[in-house]
Amino acid sequence: MEMGNQHPSISRLQEIQKEVKSIEQQVIGFSGLSDDKNYKKLERVLTKQLFEIDSVDTEGKGDIQQARKRAAQETEHLLKELEQNANHPHRIEIQTIFKEAQSLVKEKIVPFYSGGNCVTDEFEEGIQDVILRLTHVKTGGKISLRKARYHTLTKICAVQEIIEDCMKKQPSLPLSEDAHPSVAKINSVMCEVNKARGTLIALLMGVNSNETCKHLSCVLSGLMADLDALDVCGHTEIRNYRKEVVEDINQLLRYLDLEEEADTTHAFDLGQNHSILKIEKVLKRMREIKNELLQAQNPSELYLSSKTELQGLIGQLDEVSLEKNPCIREARRRAVIEVQTLITYVDLKEALEKRKLFVCEEHPSHKAVWNVLGNLSEIQGEVLSFDGSRNDKNYIRLEELLTKQLLALDAVDPQGEEKCKAARKQAVKLAQNILSYLDLKSDEWEY
Repeated sequence: MEMGNQHPSISRLQEIQKEVKSIEQQVIGFSGLSDDKNYKKLERVLTKQLFEIDSVDTEGKGDIQQARKRAAQETEHLLKELEQNANHPHRIEIQTIFKEAQSLVKEKIVPFYSGGNCVTDEFEEGIQDVILRLTHVKTGGKISLRKARYHTLTKICAVQEIIEDCMKKQPSLPLSEDAHPSVAKINSVMCEVNKARGTLIALLMGVNSNETCKHLSCVLSGLMADLDALDVCGHTEIRNYRKEVVEDINQLLRYLDLEEEADTTHAFDLGQNHSILKIEKVLKRMREIKNELLQAQNPSELYLSSKTELQGLIGQLDEVSLEKNPCIREARRRAVIEVQTLITYVDLKEALEKRKLFVCEEHPSHKAVWNVLGNLSEIQGEVLSFDGSRNDKNYIRLEELLTKQLLALDAVDPQGEEKCKAARKQAVKLAQNILSYLDLKSDEWEY
């Protein structure tokens, strides 16, 4: 059917579908909650389009009925996607952790900027724990979850940074107001900046409903203008004092741009991040070495060269820039564990090979530990090859095998032999590390 002869109902349905398509990416990337203004706006638009679709007269024609059905299904799918994004269990998890951070700020930081006691170690430890738990939230590669985790981390890390900078780099002590007429004004501005710092923290964490970012930005810009208007020519000490306060204001203004920046950039998607690309390159080479070792007919010939290269990969990971991003830090941590686990596997294989060359009498308990180490070496090879989830039968089997080896070690009686005690302790640690590595490989975490 040519466009000029197209039925008006079909044309109307196509117009509606075009409008629905125009907000599709907003829905897919929606990272908020169901009580957010943007959620209600998107829900309202999609619901309106559904009513529009329903009002299209099909005149009993099959092709129009099918077109209307397709348009309704597409719109309903987006509505469902919007609801799932806002109510995803991991999105709720992110919000729950964020509320803990809000409570910490309310309890420990707001009073501090209102003239209370100093920032406590309890707060610093609490906020670090929150950041760590947020980096461990699984996104499954879902855009909305990546955005939500990134936005939340960005705000909390900004608060942590503001407080750390304030504690370790205080501006110069207020100069005597007798030194110069401008000093009194700079001192006054510095006090206002300190109050603004507390307001900014409260805004970032959503614990201040009486202030807006726009108003705070105007306040800070006004303070900057006041400082710029001061005449401090010929007074180096006073000029440096003013410069410190100006730098503080500029820093706070940069933090105010965080929300807008988070929404207008794809910083949450670390797939093209330079540091992540470096980590991925290291992991790719590590996997190649692993496959060579696991598939080689005579792997012992590769032990020395493999270990040397793997140590070099650890060095490359040490050089990766974290960019103050906890997710990059977590990605690097996991990569280091991956490489170190392979090094441990090679070390154990080497030790077992060498032991075969020196047949001698040994304590029965020591021999029992070595038998377990031999079993652990075989299991570790399987764990290195494992690529599944915790619901897989193979995961459960490997977990049971490792648990059995721990029980076998627990049953070994060193009979006072210090050497045997040390060997058993090392074997237990190895088994536990392999279990932890199996968990790490199967927890479906993505940056």
